[in-house]
Amino acid sequence: MEFFSLFAANLSIGIQEAVTLTNLWYCFVGVFLGTLVGVLPGLGSLIAISLLLPITYHLPATGALIMLAGVYFGADYGGGTCSILLGVPGHAAAAVDVLDGYPMAKQGRGGIALFMKCIASFWGSVVGITLLMFFAPILAGWALNFGPSEYCALMLLGLIAASTVGQGSPIKGVAMVFVGLILGVVGTDINSGVSRFAFDIPELTDGISLVAMAMGLFAITEVIKSANTSRVTPEEQSFSLRDQMPTREDWRRSFGPMLRGSGLGAFFGSLPGTSGGMATFLSYSMEKRISKHPEEFGKGAIEGIAGPEACNNAGVGTAFIPTLTLGIPGDAIMALMLGALTIQGIQPGPQVLTSHPELFWGLIVSFFIGNLFLVILNIPLIGMWVKLLSIPYHLMFPSIVLFTCIGVYSTSNSTFDVWILLGFGFVGYLMALLRLEVVPVLLGLILGPMLEENFRRTLLLSRGSFSVFVERPITAVALAVCAGLLIWSIWGSMKKKVVA
Repeated sequence: MEFFSLFAANLSIGIQEAVTLTNLWYCFVGVFLGTLVGVLPGLGSLIAISLLLPITYHLPATGALIMLAGVYFGADYGGGTCSILLGVPGHAAAAVDVLDGYPMAKQGRGGIALFMKCIASFWGSVVGITLLMFFAPILAGWALNFGPSEYCALMLLGLIAASTVGQGSPIKGVAMVFVGLILGVVGTDINSGVSRFAFDIPELTDGISLVAMAMGLFAITEVIKSANTSRVTPEEQSFSLRDQMPTREDWRRSFGPMLRGSGLGAFFGSLPGTSGGMATFLSYSMEKRISKHPEEFGKGAIEGIAGPEACNNAGVGTAFIPTLTLGIPGDAIMALMLGALTIQGIQPGPQVLTSHPELFWGLIVSFFIGNLFLVILNIPLIGMWVKLLSIPYHLMFPSIVLFTCIGVYSTSNSTFDVWILLGFGFVGYLMALLRLEVVPVLLGLILGPMLEENFRRTLLLSRGSFSVFVERPITAVALAVCAGLLIWSIWGSMKKKVVA
């Protein structure tokens, strides 16, 4: 009973914070920009959030997080639009929509596919946010008993899990984590105040700019990669509200996949490195396996839209659980959210719920409000989003470069950060050519300083003894899981080479 009364009091704080005119405006701007960016092929929430990071310097903490979260949800809603209409995925998790959404569009049922995508996304988001609302405070209360050794082990687990369990080569992922950790060492030592690896460059004494690096690796890299991409136009068809209405059979076939997809996405979304495209394809495979008509998949089965979309957006909500409660991001987007918190001077971790309850609960309530905004923006205004697909690349991408450079310069009025931006843009492009993962580098840069701080604090408290890492149960279990993931990754890579 005490839990529910405390929950009601916290929810009241969140409602009071989220329904102010200022925060409602930030929420609307976020979901609108997110949908806009998500609809356009080649862009996504990573680029949008990277572009908006400089603006967060000038916004209140709650408003900044609400806007960035709105972009995250909006881009996931909008990303399926170009997948369904063009057969070109807006982001990795929306790639599965191409399999059945594009055939439905070619059959003249594109409006129905878009409507069901929106409904399934809304349902999945509600499930994910509800789980976040109930489980995050429990996990945060448990995490308040953590010491520096537990934080050190859990951060290490987050880094290794994100680099070995995702897509691509696990060995390359771990190597990129080390690159990010090395980049995180650049700057001033927090204990001694000595400058490290700054090479007598004053601008590097504060470390490498997270904003410049993120915008370079994602926005500039995407511009370079898409420079010679040809434009595809959507099929000419009507998208009036009547044309979007699913039949009774469509509703019947979509209900079960939405339930199963939201459960699957909620589970995988809370685990580092396993959300996004991986979870949506698992949902698609599961629906095809249990369907009575598996031969229809790939030819316009509405279950192939409903299940993966609910899965994707449920994962978006639960992805905030480890980020807000433990300060451990599971992917690049959550890493940028963590970066936005640190920009505001807020220490990520369980203290966020106790020291800044208005931020945490205001953010959760804004998630519900943002998803209602997205339903309004995506169903009646789908015709407007379709017209945006005709914008030529030669106008879109120069504008992105211009605003990116302005945004980076505005953070510290330093041309050096602009050079950092351009440098990491070309580095990101080379990494894409070499099929190297970008996300582990960013995670290493963000978590590296905090990992080092907690590691050194642990050794200070234990008088230099490493036995503390195996004596405390949570630390020992986390390190054992880290070792297991590394062994599994090395064994898998060796097995592939032997088979080849």
